[in-house]
Amino acid sequence: MKFSGVLIGSEQPQALKAYYTKLFGKPGWEDATYSGWQFGDAYFMVGPHDQVKGPNREPGRVIWNLETPDVAAEFSRLKAAGAKVVREPYHPGDEASGWIATFADPDDNYFQIGSPMQM
Repeated sequence: MKFSGVLIGSEQPQALKAYYTKLFGKPGWEDATYSGWQFGDAYFMVGPHDQVKGPNREPGRVIWNLETPDVAAEFSRLKAAGAKVVREPYHPGDEASGWIATFADPDDNYFQIGSPMQM
């Protein structure tokens, strides 16, 4: 199998589209109700969902992630573009290298930027 992307359902998909467009630019794919941005081989999409009401009550349950070689610069760019900061860049766990920063969207869904993972 191949991972193809994440869809965030929302009661207010147009607000999420506007927010993510400020951060990542014009969607690479959109129709009347759904919008998507491509990162590598996968898509991040937002759209309506009839089972979603209001903000996310457990934003840490699912967190989608983006890798960047320069977390500090990307953090500054996203913050300046209006990203809601949940946690400024930090070293995860006991690691002295690598960085992660956490943001939230208008529905309180979390996403992170992080240094490339060493596996």
